[in-house]
Amino acid sequence: MGSFGLSANNITHGSSFSADLEPKNFSDESKAVIDFIADYYKNIEKYPVQSKVEPGYLSARLTDTAPHSPESLEDILKDVTDCILPGLTHWQSPNFFGYFQANASTAGFLGEMLCSGFNVVGFNWLASPVATELESIVMDWMGKMLKLPSSFLFSGTGGGVLHGSTCESLVCTLAAARDKALEKLGGGFDNITKLVVYASDQTHFALQKSAKLIGIPPANFRPLRTSFSTEFSLSPDTVRAAIEDDIKSGYVPLYLCATVGTTGAGAVDPIEELGKIANEYKLWLHIDAAYAGSACICPEYRHYLNGVELADSISLNPHKWFLTNMDCGCLWVKHPRFLVDSLSTKSDIMRNRSPASNTSTNAAPVIDYKDWQIALSRRFKALKLWTVIRKHGYSGLMYHIRSDVSMAKRFEAIVAKDERFEIVVPRKFALVCFRLKPKRESEGSELNRKLVDALNGSGRTFLTQAMLGGVYVIRCSIGTTLTQDRHVDDLWKLIQEKADRLLSLQELEHASR
Repeated sequence: MGSFGLSANNITHGSSFSADLEPKNFSDESKAVIDFIADYYKNIEKYPVQSKVEPGYLSARLTDTAPHSPESLEDILKDVTDCILPGLTHWQSPNFFGYFQANASTAGFLGEMLCSGFNVVGFNWLASPVATELESIVMDWMGKMLKLPSSFLFSGTGGGVLHGSTCESLVCTLAAARDKALEKLGGGFDNITKLVVYASDQTHFALQKSAKLIGIPPANFRPLRTSFSTEFSLSPDTVRAAIEDDIKSGYVPLYLCATVGTTGAGAVDPIEELGKIANEYKLWLHIDAAYAGSACICPEYRHYLNGVELADSISLNPHKWFLTNMDCGCLWVKHPRFLVDSLSTKSDIMRNRSPASNTSTNAAPVIDYKDWQIALSRRFKALKLWTVIRKHGYSGLMYHIRSDVSMAKRFEAIVAKDERFEIVVPRKFALVCFRLKPKRESEGSELNRKLVDALNGSGRTFLTQAMLGGVYVIRCSIGTTLTQDRHVDDLWKLIQEKADRLLSLQELEHASR
């Protein structure tokens, strides 16, 4: 408090500081924030989807020093309206079709409120037993919905943990694979320069970043080429050839990442075939199902996980397509001991002794989730995911996935009917990759870049792009919670409007040459 010019003598029991968490005040102000957010969602379509501000805009609107005295919630919310909302790109807008969606839901918000309200730090069992135990139960729930083999479940021989995202899961599993391999090579870190990581050129760039973080030399990362011929999935023959070449050169194959639903094209790598190669050469196989893994709770998409029993780990992000507000990432491992051996630390202050252990020799072993992640502190994320699953149920979650896929299928069909456009790669989930066909192929990238800029600049939608096999494509990712058929129809009308104008301008340019 001293840093604000206040001493203990200045603070009385009637001050605003003592009102913090006072039940009446807490209830009133929380309701005011909920009403504010409800109004935001009610009016969300009135905002330009992509923020229109320029870099540094906020410094001109806010003071350059912290307030000396407490301010009212009313003043804070006014500044949220005047200063914060203009700087938002509205990810929950039904007209947001960029990147991959970040689902939000009433259930996710309620679970997040409970998590924030209890505000426990469940780094080990003793710190909050229910945080650990609910997490292990919910991870088994999720695993069973995905029909994962028992080797990944606590009810079997494996287990799962909630991370912030798949990016964290990649770092943790790479570290586990690294330490396992180095031990086999004699335990010295000098051998780390021999270890090699394999992925496709469509694998999320977070893998390369993660490999660097755990000490793999950048030159030992192999982004293997994909092409239109495989719909940008990773070829097992390409993987085998790369592994053989590295072994001949004295390298040690370490880790192979297969993706279910790549960011650029929504491609799916052939897990079963890659799993056989990984097992043959003793690589750690990780399945990155951050985006499309959620769809695999539906029987019609479960085949994309065929071969998962051959993997060492698998991750997905419920905050992408499972109606679970940020942040929430699931990681399952077949052999938790490798994760714990790599990430655990010992400290007297963290000694984990249950009350039952003082009186009983039959107390069940407990999980220290601090040893399954990078950070020590951890939030009660399981409470949020548990609330989402209970509020929606298995059937409701499948309906949500299928509804988004249905809209994407419909959009794909509409685009395909217009001869001026083409679907660049076949749709598998709710991502549609398309482009406006150029008269000259050399003009394709510039033409579609201008189309994306025109669409996003309108404020009426937001889409992103990707390069696939040297071709610039427009990505339409359908999955925001509030999106309905009418928003997809409006998007197509807007695309046609902007395309008509671009093509007219292009005709004039060609005629003037």
